[in-house]
Amino acid sequence: MRPPPPPPPPLLLLWPLLLQLGGCGAAAPPADSRSQLPAPENPKIHLYNDQQVLSWEPVSLTNDTRPVVYRVQFKYSASDTWSNVRIPNCTRITATECNFTHTSRSKGFPMHFNVSLRVRAEQAEHVSAWGTVPWFEHYRNVTIGPPENIWVTPGEGSLIIRFSPPFDVDDPSTATFFYHVHYWEKEGRKQEKGPFRSNSIVLDDLKPLREYCLQVQAQILWKLSSTNIYSAPGHPSNITCLKTTIDASTKLQRDVLVAIGTFLVLAMLAGSCLFLVLKYRGLIKYWFHSPPSIPLQIEEVRARASQQVTCQHATWSHLGVQQWAEPWTQRFQWCGVICTFTFMAASGTTAGR
Repeated sequence: MRPPPPPPPPLLLLWPLLLQLGGCGAAAPPADSRSQLPAPENPKIHLYNDQQVLSWEPVSLTNDTRPVVYRVQFKYSASDTWSNVRIPNCTRITATECNFTHTSRSKGFPMHFNVSLRVRAEQAEHVSAWGTVPWFEHYRNVTIGPPENIWVTPGEGSLIIRFSPPFDVDDPSTATFFYHVHYWEKEGRKQEKGPFRSNSIVLDDLKPLREYCLQVQAQILWKLSSTNIYSAPGHPSNITCLKTTIDASTKLQRDVLVAIGTFLVLAMLAGSCLFLVLKYRGLIKYWFHSPPSIPLQIEEVRARASQQVTCQHATWSHLGVQQWAEPWTQRFQWCGVICTFTFMAASGTTAGR
């Protein structure tokens, strides 16, 4: 029996495969063979709310004044094919950024897709190597701003807050916003309410006619699966301060209390005045009682009597002597008046008899 033929060399078995690989290499785009330009540096994606903007540093050539243009390509994680970005047009552009933000002409990248981007420089027949941006998912990597169009209306011991979401989600069944309200009485302790799904919130149980300040903050919840939910907070809004109002019943109660308080204060003042008048009645009567006046008849008698009285000492030059003599002079005058009045009364009585 003849022995079996020896197995073929491994290289002979791999020869068809090598021919195929060589053919593929020959058919590959000549990007690498023409790579004579420096690649764009620092490519980065800017994700803020619904904005999707790719930017990079320009490629500068010192010995060539011909313009340098750029080409941007993308692919999804489920695909191995790179595609040119045509809407918006990011093929052979001179700008150093490409804006994918959703507009009427561009839908942008789906916010729940995993996307990769790359950019290269081109000049005539020369191209650069690709500068690649790491994979990103909009919902996972986005910077969420504060809610927009915040409108606060003061109510009766409450504040009514209305606002718009930071941006519109592309699929509300998988992603949605929740909101938190941070509020505090001015120069008071900060409090928090939430989460709220509605973009109309009422802060009640507040003190009437008090100034309150508040901030609204959004939080995105992205449902990756039934058991996996991704959450990320956004930036709070600017501080808004307003004073609460008062309802009609509370205002009526306040007015009644003010009226009652005013009446009680006036009553207390009147009672205090009456008490003081009764207690110091004699003193007040003494202060405000006018001195008794001399009747007209007695005044005439006193005048005639003063004319009949002869003063032995006409003048006193010394003031001390005059002050000492005045009381005695007054006494003599009153004595004369009384005696004259008594004499006239007695004469009238005798004549009547």
